[in-house]
Order: sequence, then C-alpha cells, then structure tokens
Amino acid sequence: MGVVLVTGGCGFIGSHVVDELVARGESVRVLDLLHALSHERKPDYLNPAAAYVFGDVQDGELVDSVLEGVDRVSHQAAMVGLGVDFADVVDYVRHNDLGTATLLRSLARRRKDVRLVLASSMVVYGEGRYRCAEHGLVRPAPRTPEALEAGEFDPACRACGRSLEPEAVPESARIDPRNVYAATKAQQEHLCSAFARETGASVAALRYHNVYGPRMPRDTPYAGVASIFRSDLEGGRAPRVFEDGCQLRDFVHVRDVASANVLALAADVTGPLNVASGEPHSIGDLARELSSAFGGEEPATTGEYRLGDVRHVFASTDRASVELGFRASISFAEGIRELATAPLRA
Repeated sequence: MGVVLVTGGCGFIGSHVVDELVARGESVRVLDLLHALSHERKPDYLNPAAAYVFGDVQDGELVDSVLEGVDRVSHQAAMVGLGVDFADVVDYVRHNDLGTATLLRSLARRRKDVRLVLASSMVVYGEGRYRCAEHGLVRPAPRTPEALEAGEFDPACRACGRSLEPEAVPESARIDPRNVYAATKAQQEHLCSAFARETGASVAALRYHNVYGPRMPRDTPYAGVASIFRSDLEGGRAPRVFEDGCQLRDFVHVRDVASANVLALAADVTGPLNVASGEPHSIGDLARELSSAFGGEEPATTGEYRLGDVRHVFASTDRASVELGFRASISFAEGIRELATAPLRA
C-alpha cells in the first residue's frame, strides 16, 4: 500500500483521522496550513508517526510534491463554520474551492488510480427533510428575518401554511445550501464529481453532521456550537442558546467520524454518505447536558438568530451503515461527558 495524504491533518477532525490511520499501520503524510483562524501555534497533539508538511493546498507545486507515492487522499482542509459576516466570502471560496480545485488538478495530472475521500457537510442540504400532513414531503422556503424576529422559528408548508414534521434526510435529497460555507461545500462536491467523471477516480463525499469532541478550537466564531458552548462554560459564562433551543441536529463524536474516514478510504463506495449518529438532539439538549457535565452556569435561551442557520437537519444513516459498514459507537451522553473535561485547542 502507498501513502495516505491527509490535508488539514493538524485540525480538529483531520488529526483524529491521522491517529486512526497510524493506529492501523498506514504510512501517513499531512499537508496543513496551520491557518491562524484555527491554530494559535503548532498543536501539541500531532502524531509523531506521521510526516508533516506545512503549507497551503492552494500551492500547486507544493501539492505536486506531497502527492509523490500517495494512492489515497483524505481531504479535510477547509475553512469551517458560518463565519462572522458576508465579508468572509472570498476567504471561504479561496480556501475551500480554489484549494480543492488545486488538489484535484494535481491529482488529474498524475493519471494514476487514486481514492479520494472529501470532508463534506450536512450544510449542503440547507433545511432538512419535512413532511406535511396534507401535502406529504415538502421543501420549505428559507426563513425570513420578519418571521425570525417574531419568534416564528419553525418553517411552514408553502401550500397550506401548516406546521411540518421534520424527518431524517437521506443522501438522495436535493442540496440547497443557504449560507456561504454551505455553498463552498456544495461546490467542493461538484468539483470532486467532475474530477471523478473525467478521470475515472474513485471519490466519496462524507457529509459530516455536527461533529464534536476533543481538540475542538476554543473561543472562535468559526467553531461549532459544542465548542462555543464549552468555551462559554470555561470562561464562567452561561451558554447562549439561540432561537428557542428546539432546533434539531445530529451530534456525532469526532472519533466516530475518523473511523468513517478510514472505512471510506478502504472502500469502493462513491458519492455522498451521511456521517452521523442517527440520533437527533436539540441544541438546548446539548447546552443543558454540557452545562451539567461541566458543572457550570445553566444555559440562557436568548431568542437570537442567525439568518444563515436552518431549523432542523438530521441524518438518515442507512447508506453509510449498509454500504460502508459504519455505525457510530460513542453515545451522546458519553461523548458530552468527555467534551466537558477535554482540553480545547488554543
């Protein structure tokens, strides 16, 4: 077997992928920018058994050199999160889409068989899957500022205005990105699909749901909600829960996500796969469980909102289970207890 390249292998998810690959005896090479939005300094958890190259995936010559001897690529490098405001759009497109395009160009030039696993995201779905009692499966319109200001957080049926019942979203659902980060992740999938069609390469896109666990970055608007809540608690503050706290997500532990990546690198499965626990929980549940495990302030439900957020999105895990053999093994309660005491990354 050749070398496995992990882009973004110093980051939250990527570093766990590296650890899992090393534990299985793989030869691992990492390419990571150590972007200032994610890293204050080189992390102290880097696996000494991997080879590290520090640089930008947008650097075509560098990418050409690190691909020497590589037969599998785990592409984790990306700017993540909803960001601060629309001014972040250029950075998101540059790091996520131009970076991916540069990697794919180098892979295509090599004209060798390669297995590529892309770190995608559930954000490509936009709102999740909803059912109306009268009209069946429906796709709600984006929530308006007026409705959100009025505290009308749940989307309604476009045809009759009735309330909708959320359901687990399968990979066959039409993608509908509703913020800048989501748009760049959807474009990454499109670029990888085009690469696969034109080169014959084997490509899978793992649509991560809400990943949490050790090594999450602290005190940054680009982190996930679990990290933001944990940072609040560590700072002696009550976690601030937006909307009414009832929005549903699927929280999946980072070590389970790493396991899914390793399985995908070794499999022939192509196309998108949801990587999730299969058990939805509300944002309010997360805040309360984490506060209790940490022994900190009770969460404060604020009614605030972010226009780019969606109401409910959680996963059908059937395809990953049947075709990839992946099932999450770490329960929500166990994972949150660990997160309450795990060190966050500076």
